[in-house]
Amino acid sequence: MLEHWRRWRAARFAARHPFPTETWAEARARLPLLSALSDADAEHLGQRAWCFVHAKRLSLHPALANTPFDEPARLALAAQACLLTLGWSDAEHHEAFANVHEILILPEAFERRVEEMDEAGVMHQYADERAGETSFQGPVVVAYPDLMESGGFSGFNVLIHELAHKLDMGNSLDVDGFPPLPRDIAANEWHRVFTAVWDDLQARLARSEDTPIDDYAASHPGECFAVCCEYFFSAPDQLDEAYPALYALLSRYFQQDPLTRLPPREEASTRG
Repeated sequence: MLEHWRRWRAARFAARHPFPTETWAEARARLPLLSALSDADAEHLGQRAWCFVHAKRLSLHPALANTPFDEPARLALAAQACLLTLGWSDAEHHEAFANVHEILILPEAFERRVEEMDEAGVMHQYADERAGETSFQGPVVVAYPDLMESGGFSGFNVLIHELAHKLDMGNSLDVDGFPPLPRDIAANEWHRVFTAVWDDLQARLARSEDTPIDDYAASHPGECFAVCCEYFFSAPDQLDEAYPALYALLSRYFQQDPLTRLPPREEASTRG
């Protein structure tokens, strides 16, 4: 009965909102992450992104009223969000993004006042500049310049980062780097693999060495998960080279293997 209802609903949506084939082709052409997909994956992702556009609010700050943000741009934004759940069933996709209601685009990076207590119990306050943020039921907020820098194979993608936080909060009200896991991934395995990455990052920073991924991953376990998700999709070769066990774990978690769609590095750097 449930499956019958889902098919009826999908057919009704398709009748009311015919899929814009030409718009999707243009959206794919604009972003290397999308143009690198196989035809089958692109078809699946396009349909899911089209539903996402109609189910969620994609909002521009009033200061961006005159900024070009056409239908291909909106579809490309939705597709980057839905790329995280491309390997999951429709039911899993809807459940994962049940706490996503709006994506709000701001004109610039923004500051937040942060309070943190150190090990001595002293409270510190400072201004933190952010390219994006979200909360359990709050909007996904991203800065327009950083959104425009996303979509290539650079290891940076503000949308994937913030949507990874939403996945993380699927079983809690805050980010902790421990999203709901499928049955084939045990919690102790997830903890072991991510702890090894965390410890390596901390050790490199303690020795004043460069880190193989953005060192923001070493700031908090939740940020470690989000940064690693960025690399998994937009620089999978770098993540696999640095932390192959983590790449394999995320490949099982997302049911995807982005290494198979990675273009040659020369082409990726030119197009991204």
